[in-house]
Amino acid sequence: MKNAFNTIGLIGKYGAPEVADTVQTLAELLQQRQCDVRIEMSTEKTLSSRAFTSSSLDEIGRECDLTIIIGGDGTLLAVARTLVDYDIPILGINLGRLGFLVDISPSEMAVRVNEILDGQYEEEHRILLNAIVDHKNTPPSESDAFNDVVIHKWEVARMIETETYVNGHFLNTMRSDGLIISTPTGSTAYALSAGGPIIDPAMDAILIVPTCPHSMSYRPLVVDGNSTIEVFVKENMHSHAQVTCDGQINLGLVSGDRIKIRKKDQVVRIIHPKNHNHYEILRAKMHWGEHS
Repeated sequence: MKNAFNTIGLIGKYGAPEVADTVQTLAELLQQRQCDVRIEMSTEKTLSSRAFTSSSLDEIGRECDLTIIIGGDGTLLAVARTLVDYDIPILGINLGRLGFLVDISPSEMAVRVNEILDGQYEEEHRILLNAIVDHKNTPPSESDAFNDVVIHKWEVARMIETETYVNGHFLNTMRSDGLIISTPTGSTAYALSAGGPIIDPAMDAILIVPTCPHSMSYRPLVVDGNSTIEVFVKENMHSHAQVTCDGQINLGLVSGDRIKIRKKDQVVRIIHPKNHNHYEILRAKMHWGEHS
């Protein structure tokens, strides 16, 4: 039977040599299925065997028809931002706590991967955000975000003041610790901790959540996924703020800068085992229905 995927890239959690055994086992399994296996360079260096092709992320994106992540949700977030422009599907093997995105455990890896290669899988599409910071005196900086774009105070116990627009329409001026602009995927991350709602990951929507606003009248807001959100950091010589994407990438920010956030044209393609149930994972992660 022909494999559903033939050239497969493997990417382990960066700086985590403990994933080597799982990567090695998975690579051997894929070779037994006559797959062409490409292992990301830093991951390949952790292996005891040198029998596999070492590839850069760019080569994996250009040459593979599936990428398998071995790690946790954070690893997948970073890889998804890098590979989204290549339109390559991503599968996650979970080596840490149960993940929303990486949902196959090592104990069931062989069975699930064989099923997926046999064509028994589900594919879902998730949106990303693109954030561009227009600086007053320097060239713009930008990054993509799978979970969220967070505008927040930096190192000082002082509120920042922001002015927010949706599709060019003024929304509000707010003093707070910051503002979270989140995808539906990110609704179960920092936005949830700040009091935001949980949004079905298949929705085409963007979530705006204030963090510790000065007035309790400010509430989370969900807008259409095609909206353009602009946040202006108001002039204040005491302001210290920055923009952080997915908790992993920091963009410099000073008073007077403007942040423009919109949905990216490309989507992240996530592969799940057949009969994947997002709500079952949600119940387990949130400990719903457990008795103390």
